[in-house]
This record gives sequence, C-alpha cells and structure tokens, in this order.
Amino acid sequence: MTDETFSTEAISPYESPNSKKFHEAAERALDHHFKPAVEPHPKRENGLFKLSPGTDAEALMANASEDLLSISVIACDLADDLHGSRRSVALALSRMADGVRLMVEGTLDQIEVRSVAAKP
Repeated sequence: MTDETFSTEAISPYESPNSKKFHEAAERALDHHFKPAVEPHPKRENGLFKLSPGTDAEALMANASEDLLSISVIACDLADDLHGSRRSVALALSRMADGVRLMVEGTLDQIEVRSVAAKP
C-alpha cells in the first residue's frame, strides 16, 4: 500500500482526519454515545431508615449482630419446611448470616479490648 491510498480525498471530501474539526466531531460523537452522565446521583435524604447522629460504633455493631442472628434463625426455620435445592439455599443463607455475625462479634471484641486497654 502506498500513502496515496490514505489521501484525505479518499477518506473524507470535507475534513482531513488530522484536522482539529475532525477530532472535535469524533470526540463529540464518542461522548454522546459512550460517556456516562457527569451529574452525580443525588443522595437520598428520605430513606426508610436513618441512623441517629452520634450513635457509637459499638451500639451499631451490637444491633447488627442481633439482626444477623434473627436472619439466621428465620432461614433455619424456613429450611425445615423446604426440600431439595430450596432447603440448601435457605441453609446457605443461614450459614452466611452466621459467618457475618461472627465477624461482627469479633469486631465488638476488638472494640472492647481497645476500650479496656485505653482506660488508665
């Protein structure tokens, strides 16, 4: 192939592919079709639940632990009424909740150890 194959007349009778206008038009086309919206999503101010300002981490973790225990118990009770793959799914949910609850309990233990160590 020669350079004559890629002459500006062969590509576009209007603009050279090296021109500023050509690149600006290409950028506009790409932005129009592929660029995500620039505006950030607004923060939800009116959710179903809202944390009270100033709630300490230990109280939040204790409540999360109790909720996870409840989820595990509900899933186990549900598994008793199910058979086959649905029973396996319910048991898996219970075990996952138990695992996360163990992580939360471990974090609560670390908070307690730090607070005891910080006291003079």
